[in-house]
Amino acid sequence: MADLADRTVLVTGASRGIGAAIAVRAARDGARVALLGKTTRPHPKLPGTLGETARAVEAAGGRALVLRCDVRDADAVEAAVAATVDAFGRLDVVVHNAGAIHLAGTADTPVRRWDLMHQVNARAMFVLVRASLEPLARSDRAHVVAMCPPLDVSPRWLAPHVAYTVSKYAMSLMVVGMAEELRERRIAVNGLWPRTTIDTAAVRNLLGGEAMARRSRRPEIVADAFHALVTRDPAACTGALRIDEDVLREAGVSDFDAYAVDPTADLQPDLFVD
Repeated sequence: MADLADRTVLVTGASRGIGAAIAVRAARDGARVALLGKTTRPHPKLPGTLGETARAVEAAGGRALVLRCDVRDADAVEAAVAATVDAFGRLDVVVHNAGAIHLAGTADTPVRRWDLMHQVNARAMFVLVRASLEPLARSDRAHVVAMCPPLDVSPRWLAPHVAYTVSKYAMSLMVVGMAEELRERRIAVNGLWPRTTIDTAAVRNLLGGEAMARRSRRPEIVADAFHALVTRDPAACTGALRIDEDVLREAGVSDFDAYAVDPTADLQPDLFVD
């Protein structure tokens, strides 16, 4: 399959950043895109809304369905999947991009933050995949993509922020397990993670501000890697925890300068990437 024409893609965390870029990349093929998120009105501190992403999707040639959804609410997630199938008649690709982050040690991580990260990261992925199984099984090109890192249990990645790391590694473990579980149903399940930090609201507001944003790549690199991943045969492409740059290299991309926010700046490696 060369593109996502006539396919339905569901993306969580679609208001901004990587989620919005993935939605627009799918739309460039003429895909139908269900946009899940919480931001329907402009946020005082965060750019982007579901409506803005929907307009970008339609401008790129796709069809958009805006679904306000808190992924911590299992009933809301199940209703969003059902609404997507009702509106578009099918579901082919599911992307769990919504995420919560709090980079702190155990003493500085309130229990409510632990709960938030595990609900938005790991639990929501489980709920979303579970709700999507039947419509995905009816697709001849079914893919699940989770934004989660390679598994590396070295203290380097665990000690500084145990709660966050465990919530993301739980997603990675689900990728490995679900891929094997769903292999006979021809539903591919893969993880995708950026080699460098990505210029998103989280980087600018929580991790390093403008200085780190300059050392980052644009969300479009992850969106292009997503596209290269989900246009492959699901039977031959499942159960892997992939790095965006590696996926694109396999697809023939060798020049990544265009993705850099500032091509003259040294790139900042993302978490969990050596």
